Formats: sequence, C-alpha cells, structure tokens
Amino acid sequence: MSLVSPLRLPDTRQPSLMTRRGWWLLGLNLLIPGTAQLLAGSRRWGRFAVGATFTLWAIALAGLALFLLWRPVALTIATNVVSLWVAQLGLVFYAVLWLATTINAFTLVRLGTVAPTARGPLAAFTALSLVLAVGTTGWAAWNTGVGRDALGAVFADGSIEDPIDGRYTILLLGGDAGPDRTGLRPDSISLASIDADSGAVTMIGIPRNLYNAPFSEGSPLWGEFPDGYTCGDDCLISYLYPYAEEHPELYPDAEAEGSTPGIEAMRDAVEGVTGIPVQYTALIDMQGFEQLIDALGGVTVDVAEPVTMAINGGTIEGVIPVGEQRLDGYTALWYARSRYNITDFDRMEHQRQIQEAILRQVEPATIITRFQAIAQAGTQVVRTSIPQSMLGVLSDLAVQSRQYPVENLELVPPLVDNVAPDYAAVRAMVAEATARTPVD
Repeated sequence: MSLVSPLRLPDTRQPSLMTRRGWWLLGLNLLIPGTAQLLAGSRRWGRFAVGATFTLWAIALAGLALFLLWRPVALTIATNVVSLWVAQLGLVFYAVLWLATTINAFTLVRLGTVAPTARGPLAAFTALSLVLAVGTTGWAAWNTGVGRDALGAVFADGSIEDPIDGRYTILLLGGDAGPDRTGLRPDSISLASIDADSGAVTMIGIPRNLYNAPFSEGSPLWGEFPDGYTCGDDCLISYLYPYAEEHPELYPDAEAEGSTPGIEAMRDAVEGVTGIPVQYTALIDMQGFEQLIDALGGVTVDVAEPVTMAINGGTIEGVIPVGEQRLDGYTALWYARSRYNITDFDRMEHQRQIQEAILRQVEPATIITRFQAIAQAGTQVVRTSIPQSMLGVLSDLAVQSRQYPVENLELVPPLVDNVAPDYAAVRAMVAEATARTPVD
C-alpha cells in the first residue's frame, strides 16, 4: 500500500485510521494550504494553493533579505502606496485561499467516519485554524490598508532628495490652537538636523518668544521686514505664523504645494535664525497630541521638578511628581504645556523631553499592536511636507539614530538673549553643533 493511499483512498470502516487521517489533513493544511487537496482532494487545486503559498514565502524571504542587506530600499518599497496596494491585495487573496482550503480540508476529513470522541476536537481545530490563519491574514490586510491611507493623508508627493552638506533638516512645529488662543501659533519650534551617514540627530530649540528674527533676501518677508521682524513685543517669532496666514499673498503657492503661508513664514524665519536651509516641515497639532501619545501607550520621562498641571490663575488639575514617570496623553500634554510658575524655556525643555521619549521608546512591537490607533492619530495630528518617497531613507536613518544620544542646542538664556539676540553668534553655535561627528 502506498503512503498516499490511506489519505486518498482510506478504509472508512476504521474510525481510528480516519481520525489520524483527519488530524493529518487539517494539520498540514494549517501549515501549507493546499496540501490536504494534494493528498486527498483535487490535485490541480492543491498544486495551485501550494504554489501560491511557496510564492508568498519566497516574497517574504526576499523582503527579509533585502531589509538585512539593503534596508533603505526595503523601507522605501514598504512605504510606497503602490507596494502597499499590491501587498493588501495579496494578503486578501491569501486569506480567501486559506479559508477555502481549510473548509475543503474539513469536508475531506469525512467527519462522520472518524471516532465519535474526535469529532468535536477536529471541528474545534478547524475553527481555530480559521481564526489563526484567516483571521491573522485578514488583520494584516486591513492594517496594510490603514497604513496606506495614513501615508497618503499625512505625507506629500515628491521625489527622493539628496542631503544638503551631508544632513537632512526637518522643522518641527507644535501648533498651539485652543479656545483660549486667537488662531494657531507655534508653541514649540525645533529644527532637527540629521546626519545623512550615521542618523545622529541634533535638535535645535528655538524659543517662541525670540525677537528680531531675520530673513534672507529671497524671502517674501524680506520686503516687509528688511531689518528682521523688529516691531517689538508684537513681533515674536511665533507670531509670524498668524501674520502670514492673514497675508496669504506673501506665499501664493503654499496651499498648492501642500503647505500653508504660516508654515512657510516659519521656515524662512528659522533659516534666517540658524543660517541653515530647512528641507522639510512638520506641523503637529498639540490639541491632537494627547491622542497620539495614548495610541503609543504613553511615554516615560524623568521629571526633575514637580510640574503643576495648570496655567497661572487657572484650576489645578493635579501635580506630576519628581522621578521617572509614565505619562498618558492627557498628562504628557500638561507636562509639555503647563504654564504654572514656570518659564517658556522650562516648557521648551519639557517639550523636548517628550519628543525624545517618543523617538527612543517607540518599539516595533508597539507599532504592530497599536498600528491602527497610531495611524488614525497621525492623520489627525500631523501635517508635513516630507514626501512619501523619502520615508525609506528617513526611516533607515531613524533606526541608525538609536545608537547615539540626541544632541540638544537650546537657543535660550543665558546662552542666547532672546530679546536682543546676536544672530551671528547664534549661527556660529548652530554650525558648530551640526558639524560634530558622532563617536561610537
């Protein structure tokens, strides 16, 4: 008797044999869809299903090899909308294939011929197989679609760009819109300068109450303010955002390019302050910041001084104590924005701590288990000019950056007088900070 005969041509009068056969068919189908059909059903269908399975495995192994050998290219493909469409269709196809082969394998078992005590376990195993195989594959397909939609909603169109002088620069703005504010003003202004070889990050913190911000001669604001933004207390650097929003004629192409007049004005001001070009911008809505932190499962920060969750003269919501604290979104937002007996410069430090905590603590397991919530929060919180085509390059640099501490340069007193800043000295500090090479 051949090895296949008991599977394809079983003696249905032997319940013990039929039970063993049933377990083999269902177990093999769970491991390799189509094997049950090859052994006991339609060989043509079985060859198709097994071939599709091996094709999927080959693609997955090729992707893993590409990630290990050429990570930037792998990440670029993985963050491409077309690639995600293909991946989602492939996963849906495989989920349907696995569903069909599992149901057919269950019919091939011939449940009425197995031992009565095995019928319940075999049926339960089939149901578990559907949950594990079809459910997992369907979940992966769903999240692939969520990720594709999030990428399309958040990131801009554009091509891959080379670094400038060996570095990429991203302007990070924390938008402080709220019921107690007129319009939106950047409450947090940071310039991330990223070494294109190592991924090491230098964060340049710019106080929102910086006076006399200069502009280059090519800026639309040069004609309005050739000597800089020098109208006193009404001309803090953060006020440039609402000013430009009220004068959209200064940046007529901003909306068409996926930006806003306010963001472009902040870009020009930061370039004038630091002396280095800004390649990309990202505006984070602080009102949605709480949702993003919760989606990440919270962040851990080392609190040096107690932080009262309130604004001066307002209701005290609580106190964040000294020490290492795990903050949820609500508490993290208060930590970043509290105005109770602390200075703007203290708030800048708190905001930088939150930024670093997100960079350092987001792990692959967090992304996988909370992907849908993170993607949904991201589409509501972030507006950026970073093109999708750059995500592979920047994601690879983000992985490399974990090897090094984030270098911080805070342009605040006593290092910099925010009321009467020496911008020549500021640019020299920035140049020195961004010229450093990370040491292993």
